[in-house]
Order: sequence, then structure tokens, then C-alpha cells
Amino acid sequence: MQKPSVPRGTRDFGPEQMSKRLFLLETIRQTFRRYGFQPIETPALENLSVLMGKYGEEGDQLLFKILNSGDFANGLTQADWQENARKLTLKISEKGLRYDLTVPFARYVVMNRHALAMPFKRYQIQPVWRADRPQKGRYREFVQCDADVVGTDSLLCEAEIVLMLHESLRNLGIQDFTVKINNRKILTGISEVVGAEGQEGPLAVAIDKLDKIGKEKVVEELKQRGFSDESIEKLEPMFQFSNETQAAFAQLKTWLAGSEVGLKGVAELEEVWSLVGQYGLADARIQLDVTLARGLSYYTGAIFEVKANGVQIGSISGGGRYDNLTGAFGMPGLSGVGISLGVDRIYDVMEELKLFPETGLQSTQVLVVHLDAEGRSVGLPLLSQLRAHNISAEAYPDAAKVKKQLDYANAKRIPYVVLIGSEEIQTGQLTLKNMVTGEQQKLAADQIVEKLRQEAALL
Repeated sequence: MQKPSVPRGTRDFGPEQMSKRLFLLETIRQTFRRYGFQPIETPALENLSVLMGKYGEEGDQLLFKILNSGDFANGLTQADWQENARKLTLKISEKGLRYDLTVPFARYVVMNRHALAMPFKRYQIQPVWRADRPQKGRYREFVQCDADVVGTDSLLCEAEIVLMLHESLRNLGIQDFTVKINNRKILTGISEVVGAEGQEGPLAVAIDKLDKIGKEKVVEELKQRGFSDESIEKLEPMFQFSNETQAAFAQLKTWLAGSEVGLKGVAELEEVWSLVGQYGLADARIQLDVTLARGLSYYTGAIFEVKANGVQIGSISGGGRYDNLTGAFGMPGLSGVGISLGVDRIYDVMEELKLFPETGLQSTQVLVVHLDAEGRSVGLPLLSQLRAHNISAEAYPDAAKVKKQLDYANAKRIPYVVLIGSEEIQTGQLTLKNMVTGEQQKLAADQIVEKLRQEAALL
């Protein structure tokens, strides 16, 4: 008999894990809604014509492609099988699992542009799939929480993203984090002033590793990528930035004085910092990081990345400004900005830091314990009363011994049980037991409902 298993990079989630995940997701969802974002969903499957070419060559390799239904090889010739993988794939597969939520969102906006009020603010919480190598904090199936604004180039949106990130993480109990911010225009400006115009892509990929491999290794990689000694020498200010934000801005203005686009990027970031200050964000955890480079194939302005400090897990959120993501679908010039929160990585951070509230793990607030059919006839109406007052309640289905039923309550972390034996039936006074403290009270059914209703209101 074959031993059951799940594919590498995927996981099952039991009741306790799901309770934690639902707490996490609902906390983020409530934050998005407070900022005026509306929910949408898109299909798990997208046409490969929508997905291919949007994530760069490496991203295309990480797409999960789905074989066409039926005889997918029908009509293929021997020559077809000898073609390169990309050409063959497009002949046997028309669809794929979505790689992220951003590209499907762009497709959705274009298809529904006449029905949407612009600017359009949407959030989306759904799983995505990537054929990546599984490792800690990296899975092949994982949930993303995206929030985007399209139809405006106002930097107020970037400032609000900073606020949303702070509010979401703090509401989850994550206090020690850093929101790193850069601007794609600054990266372009750096390439211009070091004499490597048009090479910001390979330049950014190398300097993005500065905090991981250090200056010497970055310089070595730049040489391997063909950058001249003169360009590398002009890059020296990159390694000497002040940790004080305003001083760093001043250094950037001096360094990028010969690049119009670079100075525009600096001005945009200065405005974001100013707007965040006007909001009055307390203890802002934002950091200017001119080495930050992500989404180089589509980000055109601000770039965001969030790290949880003190844990060995990669970035837990990222995003940026894009000026023409919908252009690939025939709607050029639509500017937008967004972020994506990695639910699975945030979950791992909260697990490591023990931030999930115990109360969130209780699926049932009260268990009704009966010993026979007569006790059940008293307990079932009580169940209906409790549920009518939005109190989660259940009855043990069998007339088992009291110890077995109490063990069940403890296993499910149910805080209260109502015991209904012969004495309770005769007096009408049921026994309410607090499973945490062991305290017991004799109360009428209505009193039990009122007491538990009041406790639920305090949670």
C-alpha cells in the first residue's frame, strides 16, 4: 500500500494552524478595509498568454504549466518534441497556475476598466504557486495578501502603504520590523553617474546583495558582470551612506547631481517621508535603502521591502510603484502602486515569536455534557439558545463517561462545560464548570447563556 504524502513545498493545515491563519488573515483584511480597499478574487488558472513574459525569464521557468485536457500530444510531430522547452510548452499547455496576484489584477482591471471607479483600490487574499526549490520560509503553494491602487500617480498612496504596513504588523503583535524603501529612478540615476547607463538591471542585482555578501563580493560580482574599474570606483559613495535619513538624502543629491531621473527619485522619496510625517505615524520603522532592488522588470518608482528583525526568515512583504503594468494588455499609461504580504512567512515569524493569542485557538466556547437521553433533551434546547446569541457551542454526541467528555473539552481547549446529570434535571440548576480554573456554579439555562454572552462581549 502506498504511503500518502503531499507534494514538496505544500502543506496541510489542521484546526489549530487554521485558527492561527484565520486570525492572521482577518487582522490584515480589517486593516485593508479601514484604508478603503475593496476585495476581489481571480481564478487559480490563467491563460499562459497572460502569465508568460511578465516575470522575466527566470519567472517563466517557475510557472506551473497545466497540460491541455484530453490527449495533449495529439497532432504533435517528432520535430515538435525536438523543439526547445518554451516552444513545446506552448503547444501542449494553454493554461498555468497564477504566479502572483499582481498580473491577474492587471488583467482584471483591463477587462473591467469601464465598470471601475478610478482610482481603484483593491485587496486580494488568495493562494499562488511557484515551481521554486522549497526551503524554510519558501513554499511552492502559499497565500499572498495584496493591496493595490491604480489610476493615480499620487505619492499619497505610497505614504498610505507605509501606514498600512505598520498597522497590519503591529496589530499582529510584530513590533520589531523595518520597512525598507528605495526608488527605481535612483537605481537608474546611479547607473548614469557611474558611467553604466542602461545597465541598471545587472548593477542593481549585484548591489542588492550588499547586506548579504559584503562590499568585496559585490565588487567581485560587478567585475564578473563586465563593469569597468572606473565605474566601480565611482560607486564608492554607495558603501558610505549615513544611517540618518536626511543626511542620506543630502548625500544622494550630491552624488546624483548629474542625473535628472536620479534626482527625481530622491525628490519622490523625500515627499513620501514628508507625507508619512504629516500623518503622525508614531515610531516609524522606515529606512532608506539605496541598494534595495526588486521587481526590476516592472517597478518604475518606489520599491518596498519589509523585514522582521531578530528572526532568520526572508522578507515578509514587498511591493512598489509601476507605471505601465496594464500596458501588456492594451491599456498603457495606467499608474499604480501596491504591496504583497507573505502570509506564510508572517505566520512563521509569529510562530517563532509566540505571538498568536491563545483565545484565537478556541473554536468552541462551551461543551454541553449529558449522560443519557433525558439529559440530552435538556441540553439540546440550551445549545440552540447559546448559538442564537452567537456563542459557539457543541454537545458531545455520545452518552460517554464524564471523564471522557471532559478530556474532549480539554483537548479542544474549550473553556466551559455544562454538566447535565440527574440532579441538574431535577432542580433545573445546571452545573457550569470553568475548565481553566476548575470553578463550578449552579445556574439556570438562561443565566448560563447571559454569563457566557457577557464574557464573549469582553473578548
